[in-house]
Amino acid sequence: MSIYLGIDIGTSGTKTIAIREGGEILAESSATYPLHHPKPMWSEQDPDDWWSAVVKTVRRVVKEAKARPGEVKAIGLSGQMHGSVFLDKQDQVIRPALLWNDQRTAKECAEIEQRAGGRAKLIKMVANPALTGFTAPKILWLRNNEPRNYARLAKVLLPKDDVRRRLTGEYATEVSDASGMLLLDVSKRAWSKPLLSKLELDESLLGTVYESEEVTGTLTAEAAKLLGLTTDCVVVGGAGDCAANAVGNGVVKQGILASSLGTSGVMFVHSDDVAIDPEGRLHTFCHAVRGKWHMMGVTLCAAGTLEWFVQRLCADLRSGRGKQDPYSVLTAEALDTSPGSEGLFTLPYLAGERTPHADPNARGCFIGMTLRHTRGHLTRSIMEGVAYSLRDSLEIISDLGVPVRQIRAGGGGAKSALWRQIQADVFGKKVVTINAEQGPAYGVALLAATGAGAYKNIQEACAATIQVVHETAVDRKAAKIYNEAFPVYQGLYQSLKNDFQRISELSQ
Repeated sequence: MSIYLGIDIGTSGTKTIAIREGGEILAESSATYPLHHPKPMWSEQDPDDWWSAVVKTVRRVVKEAKARPGEVKAIGLSGQMHGSVFLDKQDQVIRPALLWNDQRTAKECAEIEQRAGGRAKLIKMVANPALTGFTAPKILWLRNNEPRNYARLAKVLLPKDDVRRRLTGEYATEVSDASGMLLLDVSKRAWSKPLLSKLELDESLLGTVYESEEVTGTLTAEAAKLLGLTTDCVVVGGAGDCAANAVGNGVVKQGILASSLGTSGVMFVHSDDVAIDPEGRLHTFCHAVRGKWHMMGVTLCAAGTLEWFVQRLCADLRSGRGKQDPYSVLTAEALDTSPGSEGLFTLPYLAGERTPHADPNARGCFIGMTLRHTRGHLTRSIMEGVAYSLRDSLEIISDLGVPVRQIRAGGGGAKSALWRQIQADVFGKKVVTINAEQGPAYGVALLAATGAGAYKNIQEACAATIQVVHETAVDRKAAKIYNEAFPVYQGLYQSLKNDFQRISELSQ
């Protein structure tokens, strides 16, 4: 039997799954680790925590799948995008990794645009503007703020690619994740030598770029022994979590959009050609499909907003006095409220915001509260606010003429029937779910199987394994309410953005 592993190194934890050829999931395992916020709007993690979680979950799934070492033929890696692992010449981690939702690099983003000759020229070089979450500004932040650490710097790797290094000994990445570093010529699918030169960064800092299903190396003897596998096991390029999730949802051809509600929220649409938003509101990245691209809008705190609400403001639900899951209690309360939350709006900008505002100073808000509003209204308003933030991206995608015939919901938030219904009603489009719920881990397991020769290409792999299993139709009455409320939601940010700047200055 041939078995393939998919490993997703996420923000809150790592998930590993084992599948057999044909797509059947044999086993899965997860392990969590902490997220650190040493200053307001900073976000860091220890790369050693990722590695410990990978070792733990791989050993578990191999045992649960009753796999013999030689049966595991290939591993695919997915991971949170944009994070920066800084390594010295001895491969020692120099400092905690700066993550995708870290907002400390506003000055460096301005520096990059200035060095590139302006925003328009930067977008022409790498298809995207400089955003605080991206990797390139983090490298400049290290140079500008921690010169001693920068002097030690030998390599900069993305989270999943540091795991790859520990598995194979290779410094490598692949096109979808590399696109989010702001150092890749997305059209040519290679490092941008002109931008690297303007930023005074040496290409030797970066890993070799592969396509997502390409083999990047095999397990070292040390890694194979630690994981209970063999050195014949190959590791393919894999994908950044967004592209991996899209593959895991079968978004590998034109007309299909993936809506993902994880810690962050993503609207991801396949494109056969390079389609660049000249205003830089949407990301244009290489897809995990060889020779294809995608456009993507991101809200930084999607299901993370509801998680914050539960963890910080619903202690009674977490106390253990009841047997029900806190999210189930809140969802039941939200169901007792009407679409539109009786005029209550949530701006889910707890970690700043990316699409379409690219504003690290944006802040989360409840707006429109009255004495009548209950916890159920607050819960529903959070779900609606996140859906509105995703619709911001959908509107831009539509304006650019990219076709969207079907929306596939994924991520933890998609397990909520209410949140799926709210998405359908806010988007005004039917929302479907598929038979695979493991998202990024499943996507890179399919890439591993493809790289090992089980499928001709990733399109064939998805066609053989992924089917739609549920549809959520639009409630036209609710959709009318949301259509009237959406412009109000959009106007709230415009009214508050100058105040967000002043609030940010006060909190420094």
